[in-house]
Formats: sequence, C-alpha cells, structure tokens
Amino acid sequence: MSDFWNAVKTRRSIYAIGKDIPISEDQIEEIVKNAVLYSPSSFNSQSGRVVVLFNEQHDKLWDLTKETLRKVVPADSLGPTEEKMASFRSGRGTVLFFEDQAVIEGLQKQFALYADNFPVWAQQSNGLLQYVVWTALADEGVGASLQHYNPLIDDEVRKEWSVPETWKLIAQMPFGKIEAPAGNKEFAPIDSRMKVFK
Repeated sequence: MSDFWNAVKTRRSIYAIGKDIPISEDQIEEIVKNAVLYSPSSFNSQSGRVVVLFNEQHDKLWDLTKETLRKVVPADSLGPTEEKMASFRSGRGTVLFFEDQAVIEGLQKQFALYADNFPVWAQQSNGLLQYVVWTALADEGVGASLQHYNPLIDDEVRKEWSVPETWKLIAQMPFGKIEAPAGNKEFAPIDSRMKVFK
C-alpha cells in the first residue's frame, strides 16, 4: 500500500493530545503553508485562510472558548464542557480555518450565473484544506480533531488575533502529541455507500 493510503487510514479524530509533539513548530508551519498553497479551490479562488496558534496563544483560544460557553451552557452541564475545553487546551496548538467572504462575493459578482454556488463551493474547498492539514499532521504522528465553536467565538477570535472582518471562521483544529489512540472505527457496509457501473 502506498504512503498516501497509509496516511489516509492513519488520520483519525484524536482527543487525548499533549504538548510534546514529535515534530517542530516550523514543520507544523510548513505543513499548513503547503496545504494552503496546494489544496484545490473552485475557480482557483484560493479563498481559504488560516491562523496557527501555538503555546500560550493556543491556550488563550481554549480559555476564551470556555468563557464564551460558560455564558450559554447551563450550569449543571458545565462540567463536561470544561473537561472538553481542557482536553483541547492540553495540546500544542490549534489551526483556525476561515473563508474570505470578500473573495467569494467578488466571484459572485463576476460570475452571476453561479452566484448561489460559490458559498457552497467555498465550504467544500475549505473541507479539502482541513483534510489535507489533518492528514499531513497524522502522517507525522501528530494527533488532531476538528471542532466547530463558531459562530459563538467569532467576535472574540477576530478581536484577539486581529482577524480581518471579511474572514469567516469555519473550524478549529487542536493538535498535539497522541496521548491515546482513537477507538475502533465501525464502517457501514460499502455496498450501501458505493455503486459501480461498467
């Protein structure tokens, strides 16, 4: 089996993460940079944007998220929520994924016939970008998961890291050392998910 398929199969949602990653922060930056450069996008729009947070900046994100959730989660449900935030915070960093709405709106004006499709295509492109980063991290032995605390944290994130107004937060990917592997994965029958006609 090729290295590609090994990487695809290795990528899982890893929730038990730590700070002592097996590669350098520079290597993480290189992974994310290459993903941004080489992930496909509709009409070559290149509308995906990322912010990479390490160390105390990463910790700050999950502290901010916890405080934001504290305002909306009932007090009797707060314990599990705080545990989840602590598990993400225990990692080494987080990749924040955005879509630049200015690029999407520009394409909608330029290609009015497809205007309704551009936001959908942008989400698909962002999913590809997320997947490339996630799989590349897994291939280097770094665990990650994909989270969605937007739009609850959008304003705080924009303020804290001077994110442009046109960047819409799509997802958060905390990453770190794999402290415990993912559990067994159940697969629905492939015959119900795939058809082949020859």
